[in-house]
Amino acid sequence: MLSTKSFYLFAITAVVTMGGLLFGFDMAVISGVLPFVKTQFVLSAAEEGWFVSSALVGCILGVAFSGELSDRWGRKAMLTLSALLFLLSAIGTAGAPNFTLLVLARMLGGIGVGVASNVAPLYISEIAPAAVRGRLVTFYQLAITVGILAAYLTNAGLLSISLSQGATGLGNLMDYLVLEEVWRGMFGLGAVPAVLFLAGLLFVPESPRWLVQKNRIEEGTRVLAKISSKAEAQADVSNIIKTSNQETGSYKELFSTKLRKPLVIGLLLPVFSQFSGINAVIYYGPRILNDAGIDLSNALIGQIIFGLANLVFTLIAIWKVDRLGRRPLYLVGSIGAALSLLFTGFSFYTGSTGFSLLLSIIVFLACFAFSIGPLKFVIAAEIFPNKIRGRAMALSIMAMWIADTIVGQVTPILLAWVGAAMAFWFFAAFCLCAFWVVLKLVPETKGKSLEEIQGMWAGH
Repeated sequence: MLSTKSFYLFAITAVVTMGGLLFGFDMAVISGVLPFVKTQFVLSAAEEGWFVSSALVGCILGVAFSGELSDRWGRKAMLTLSALLFLLSAIGTAGAPNFTLLVLARMLGGIGVGVASNVAPLYISEIAPAAVRGRLVTFYQLAITVGILAAYLTNAGLLSISLSQGATGLGNLMDYLVLEEVWRGMFGLGAVPAVLFLAGLLFVPESPRWLVQKNRIEEGTRVLAKISSKAEAQADVSNIIKTSNQETGSYKELFSTKLRKPLVIGLLLPVFSQFSGINAVIYYGPRILNDAGIDLSNALIGQIIFGLANLVFTLIAIWKVDRLGRRPLYLVGSIGAALSLLFTGFSFYTGSTGFSLLLSIIVFLACFAFSIGPLKFVIAAEIFPNKIRGRAMALSIMAMWIADTIVGQVTPILLAWVGAAMAFWFFAAFCLCAFWVVLKLVPETKGKSLEEIQGMWAGH
């Protein structure tokens, strides 16, 4: 039975992680939409690429301003902005009369994704007690996988309804969204979680650490007291004030010698998460399997299988991250990911494809889901000082999106030029690099307050 304080903390986390669900949904829904939009608007190859990547441009824009503004205006204000952008994007993409407005609406959703990908894990790390912080931040990654799977399932469901209904009327609006132009319904469904996210944020408090930094000490103490005891809240506030007095909150401090190590960690882990090969598997997995002679009846079934594997094994991270710690999970997961990718490449190299190939890709997804995927958010959200955490996280997430863009461009080139075997070995090498970086640079942070972690860099 959850105590009142635990339930309050869980409810806050559930609302804020809706940003992750919308993140996953927005990025994955394109897989079902693209063939219809391409046909309806007669897109050239360049226009098709721009339609897909426009959301990514929005992501980079969103991350670019979210860090600075979240440090100035607060975490809740930026989360609310993210929810509004998601809602406008869902309505705009569903109703766009032409390709130009469709792309603009898609960019709005991308900006919302960029803001949420930075501010949501940041907020959760600042409100969660040290003992469960890793678990709660990992819920954000779980929400992303739920959003991806939800997009695949709703795309398949709407397409099935569209094909089965034929000319049967569902009502004027539903006929338009589901029967006549089903891709609009796929986009429009994103409005439902966006509205729930926006409504839930009405009951979410501001980050207590941000409040204390802004000298709103009573408000910050009140929020902390709702999730822990009054004595613990007062002790936390004292620590926040003490460490804040030692910070300038400037970019100069972020790039100082003292914070060089956490900055390197915060930049490299998100880059490794993209160069691990996860997007190659999610985006190109069905194509790769079909090229290998595995008939999954259609690409959508393959996506659902991969989406389920990603979701299920993220639960392991939630279960163990605060018990085993960040380092053990990451080290085991990165080695497991590297070995499974090496075996996948070997299968392609020898031509021994079949069930073993499918299994090796699922093992990779499992290893990624409990380590490389969620822990980049957990660790990056923990290691930076309070006053500059928003801006530092923005740089970290920006690195992730830039790496994502590069991988999206490089993967089809690798598949075409050097083949699937070399492509998977290329990604395996980055998983080994991730293992080495964590082994040599990343300290264990489980059970430590954010202020204690900050003290580690100062040599305390």
